[in-house]
Amino acid sequence: MKKSLLALAVLGAFASAASAQTNVTIYGIADVAIQRLDTNASSAQWSLTDGNTSFNRNGSRLGFKGSEDLGGGLSAIFQVENGFNIDNGQLGQGGRIFGRQAFVGLQGAFGAVKLGRQYTPMFIALDTIDPFGTGLAGQVSNLFTTNGTRTDNTINYSLTAGGINGQVAYTFGEQATGNSDARQIGLGLGYANGPLNVQFAYHDANANPSSAGGTETAFLGGAFDFKVAKLHAGYQSNEVDTGAVTTTKQHNWMLGVSAPVGAAGSVMASFVRQDDRLAANVDTDQIGLGYIHNLSKRTNVYTSYARLNAKPAGAVDTNIFNVGLQHRF
Repeated sequence: MKKSLLALAVLGAFASAASAQTNVTIYGIADVAIQRLDTNASSAQWSLTDGNTSFNRNGSRLGFKGSEDLGGGLSAIFQVENGFNIDNGQLGQGGRIFGRQAFVGLQGAFGAVKLGRQYTPMFIALDTIDPFGTGLAGQVSNLFTTNGTRTDNTINYSLTAGGINGQVAYTFGEQATGNSDARQIGLGLGYANGPLNVQFAYHDANANPSSAGGTETAFLGGAFDFKVAKLHAGYQSNEVDTGAVTTTKQHNWMLGVSAPVGAAGSVMASFVRQDDRLAANVDTDQIGLGYIHNLSKRTNVYTSYARLNAKPAGAVDTNIFNVGLQHRF
């Protein structure tokens, strides 16, 4: 017992010393929903899901982030973020301990340089413009590509100056066969001033080996806040090649709206189309509707619905409905 108390005292001393040197924040989200999923090819399935399954904004997590003042306007920064499934307690992101984010870097007047596992510029742009914030059933990323949402082994440089923000991301392929194999490059450029927010993103990913082709994606979107309601719009071009054959060629677009409801609520809706430009011509339309009600600054309840209607006739249609509870800490 005395050894245990001594160990706790030592850990407490170390924690106090660390907090004196570095500003560390512990944060997280606990989110759970009851969900109904059905298609015209299978029976309805009811389930208890974490953060609406793969959705990003509402995924349960535990994170640590901090900074240390190095002097001369330079700071060291870090962030590690664990994702977990609150419905069964398992790790998310394929069982990674810090699967959501894990990076360290330097920040100053020149901007910020971060090294590690990070969100792609494409995902950040979509998350900014989507009225559902890449969360809830109607998220735009049901049909738009996020280019993996996150990339490992990434160097990211970002800079914000006034209303303009930009970032460049380079992901090492880490292949002995050559630097271009499995290499990825991401670009992001945005302008946010007053009611206007415009975002552009580009992502280029080589296959492994690079001679086997790759993926090229571009996105342009914007939002304008009229106070009574905010309008959202976005367009994305996505193409996947195998070196000799184009296997995916899509033109995707979204129109949406979000608006406050009273002092504590907000409603959102969008229409998304995935336009297949290949011979198969399997287009998909999505209609989404959602509502969030804040019970406090940190706790809310929500509900959302999305219908994905695939064409031509006979393709699989999908309906998603959920009701959930989220607490931030």
